[in-house]
Amino acid sequence: MSTTADPYPGSAQLPTLQAQRLCLRWLRQSDRDALYTVFSDPAVMRYWSSPALTSMDAAQALLEQIWQLYADRQLYQWGIALEHSDQIIGTCTLYRLEAQHRRAEIGFALGSAWQGQGYAGEAVRRLIAHAVDDLNLARLEADVDPRNAPSLRLLEKLGFVREGLLRARYRVAGEIQDSVLLGWLKGAP
Repeated sequence: MSTTADPYPGSAQLPTLQAQRLCLRWLRQSDRDALYTVFSDPAVMRYWSSPALTSMDAAQALLEQIWQLYADRQLYQWGIALEHSDQIIGTCTLYRLEAQHRRAEIGFALGSAWQGQGYAGEAVRRLIAHAVDDLNLARLEADVDPRNAPSLRLLEKLGFVREGLLRARYRVAGEIQDSVLLGWLKGAP
């Protein structure tokens, strides 16, 4: 039985979440090329649970999937946009939202050109604040390939704690990948 409640009742799109240099916003048709730039980059997709996009058609299909999963209230994926230009540089996601248990999983991807500038941390911090303050969640979870040291460092800096290792969790492009599970608790030190 699903315990998911609609966090955005009656809304045709996600709310915009303002941050200092960024905003997390609804992905539009005009963002397709930017999504392709992010999700076709082998360096970005190296530790992702699916292979890199190989065509604009695949980027269009991804965009349509994001919209459909939002309409079905299964996935809440924001574009990470630079405040000054509105350019999409990545995405930030809440999924497997369980209102009864006050928990959700998070994910994020940032284009290679924008990594190392604090944007991922800013976006994830803003998403955590929204999850806690607006959606009343008390636990967030993430799964990360253990070889993805930058993402692990970022999540741990934001208060996530390693809670386990799932061996051989994903099979992507012929490679078997493990997954580190991390949890974040509201009010935890």
